[in-house]
Amino acid sequence: MSEKSSSSGSDEDVEPESRQPVEFGGVLSKWTNYIHGWQDRWVVLKNNTLSYYKSEDEREYGCRGSLCLSKAVITPHEFDECRFDISVNDSVWYLRAEDPEHRLQWIESIEMHKAGYGSETSLRHHGSMLSLTSAASVLSATSTSSFKKGHRLCEKLAEMETFRDILCRQVDTLQRYFDSCADAVSKDVFQRDKVEDDEDEFPTNTRPDGECNHNNNSSKEKLFPPSSPKGINGIDFKGEAITFKATTAGILSTLSHCIELMVKREDSWQKKLDKELEKRRRVEDAYKCAVNELKTKSHYGGPDYEEGPNSLINEEEFFDAVEAELDRQDKIEEQSQSEKVRISRPPSVTPGDVYSTISTHRLANKPHSHSSSLSSVELVSASEDLHRFSTEVEEMVQNHMTYSLQDVGGDANWQLVIEEGEMKVYRREVEENGIVLDPLKATHSVKGVTGHEVCHYFWDTDVRMDWETTIENFNVVETLSDNATIVYQTHKRVWPASQRDVLYLSAMRKIIATNENDPDTWLVCNFSVDHNDTPPTNRCVRAKINVAMICQTLVSPPEGDKEISRDNILCKITYVANVNPGGWAPASVLRAVAKREYPKFLKRFTSYVQEKTAGKTILF
Repeated sequence: MSEKSSSSGSDEDVEPESRQPVEFGGVLSKWTNYIHGWQDRWVVLKNNTLSYYKSEDEREYGCRGSLCLSKAVITPHEFDECRFDISVNDSVWYLRAEDPEHRLQWIESIEMHKAGYGSETSLRHHGSMLSLTSAASVLSATSTSSFKKGHRLCEKLAEMETFRDILCRQVDTLQRYFDSCADAVSKDVFQRDKVEDDEDEFPTNTRPDGECNHNNNSSKEKLFPPSSPKGINGIDFKGEAITFKATTAGILSTLSHCIELMVKREDSWQKKLDKELEKRRRVEDAYKCAVNELKTKSHYGGPDYEEGPNSLINEEEFFDAVEAELDRQDKIEEQSQSEKVRISRPPSVTPGDVYSTISTHRLANKPHSHSSSLSSVELVSASEDLHRFSTEVEEMVQNHMTYSLQDVGGDANWQLVIEEGEMKVYRREVEENGIVLDPLKATHSVKGVTGHEVCHYFWDTDVRMDWETTIENFNVVETLSDNATIVYQTHKRVWPASQRDVLYLSAMRKIIATNENDPDTWLVCNFSVDHNDTPPTNRCVRAKINVAMICQTLVSPPEGDKEISRDNILCKITYVANVNPGGWAPASVLRAVAKREYPKFLKRFTSYVQEKTAGKTILF
């Protein structure tokens, strides 16, 4: 953990209670996605922001994500004492501490940061920054105010049309006024002319200046000066009115033309807007369809929607999701196999074949037998096969030879679930504490291969990845002897089920029948053990297994003096599996997966053995 405090300005300017909350950092497990699950990340709480890095050493490369805690909601998990969730709007981080005490410490630190940065003292501490920001905001608002009023161009055009109507009415009013003025001037001229005509008929005394005259009542009368038809001060009101109207009409015509141009521009903008709205509508529709599809298939990214005691996914959705994931993996495997076939080249067979050093078993000259029972069994154990697990191995072998080879056809407890040609798969339903422990037994007959060859390829870890498609990776933890190893392997995750791993001892044995009429038996047994170098982890659910591949070779005598060929041999296979998957997967899902996958595995493996042994020396 690291603690830091920072401030802007001198210490005298900052009160002690106004200091920022200290920086807080440490390792938390963060839920990444349904493929990688929980991953350790270096998480830092600083400046009201929660950031995470892949590790503490990679901080200099920048954070991988961050959340502002101002509006964050922290939710401790109801059942998991180490987990807490942080949500900001639609963004959710799922986090786990190493123990409840650390979870409480993180939650309190986050709440302290939220309270510290939301207080008045915090605002007062950052006063200068806020002032500058506010000033910049005002300047920006001033420069862009015309864009923030929300007026559309059509509204402005409507306003201009209104102003145009008003201006037209004003012009008409002015025209009427000018017409009235012109009529008044005309009447005044007419009256003046009439007065002059009367004076010509009845002359009066006038002064030289002609400014006024005296009537009989000695009253003084103002005389109109001579005037022209243009009116007062020589203005032609009617002409001026016509000119004003024509000028105004020109302005209005120009304005109308501008409006037309703006309307055309608006049409162009509207087309672009319509295109963008259409794109947005399509994206929204695609998003809704994707969300609905995810909800239908229950493909949720959070840890609450995967296998667990408090999973929010129901059994039907769990089954649909598992089936969809298995289909996807099968498709990927088919594409991979097709690519291998396309680029593969036939290998050259050298005289020193892997089987050439092994002598042919005495069964080659033994008459054909249809009996599969063993009256007595002899376990072949060389001195070099002795190791600390030898007793357990021999007990497992004896149990499988005693019980696994028993006929289940008439047993009502065993149900025939699959029958395809020579292959039959039986299952007996067993549950213990809600966990499915169904024993499974499969019988099969494969032509052209021996029991030794089948067990060799089933046991040999060098070729395991060639035929086993459910394994993600594996390694040999310890080699106990030439025919016994301890193997650790992780299986590919089938979401929403948790990933499984297995630690088991794998041993291969040859069992010689004392009755000459019975075939010898080859057996590979795999059963779970514990090893200090490979303890269980939180990333995988440790499954327990007890599996056996039991094979017997039946030889039909060739015609005449011909040598035995692969056309004369038949391998009878009995495969038994007792698996405790652990975890919380629904029973119906486990049974459906077993019914689907076990027959596929047996056909895939036996076909692989036939392909690898074709054209090679028979290994009895």
